[in-house]
Amino acid sequence: MRRSNLSAMEDCFVGEIALLAMTVYPNDMTHDAYLALGTNLGNRIHNFRAALSLLSPDFEWVAVSRVYETPPWGYADQPPFLNMVVHARTNLEPATLLETLKRAEIQIGREHTFRWGPRLIDLDILFYDTLVLDTPPLVIPHPRLHERAFVLVPLMDIAPDLVHPVLGKPIRDLLANVDASGIALFNELI
Repeated sequence: MRRSNLSAMEDCFVGEIALLAMTVYPNDMTHDAYLALGTNLGNRIHNFRAALSLLSPDFEWVAVSRVYETPPWGYADQPPFLNMVVHARTNLEPATLLETLKRAEIQIGREHTFRWGPRLIDLDILFYDTLVLDTPPLVIPHPRLHERAFVLVPLMDIAPDLVHPVLGKPIRDLLANVDASGIALFNELI
């Protein structure tokens, strides 16, 4: 019987990075996925907790970045975002993983408004193993992650040496090429 994954998580700090360790069927979790989480409406920390809880049955959490408050990207007239990245192991295939993320967004209450608009939660696949995939509606690696400091800064917390399979550069090098001004560590923990 699976126990609640949120109650199974143990918060521990290694340096300043929050890592969540779980023991939920680790032998069944065969794929490494990096997921971005973002929110700028409602109780933002609660939105992250709800997303992690909803996703937990399908994932073994390997590492969780710190939470950052970031300025909006793409459309500036909206509240600031909280962003974080998680490294998870899963047995879900990419299309099923995307469906799972979209279902979780809906369960949390996300309503689609307009591109880059405000949202209760946004869940994106950044990387899936070293897979390169470009089929509607799914592109892996995420097609704009190398342009987005709000993704690269938290990704740097947990995977600075992860190499982008298309660009051939580690996260630390990608981050060095974007403007990370305006991004601040958020003090509340998940």
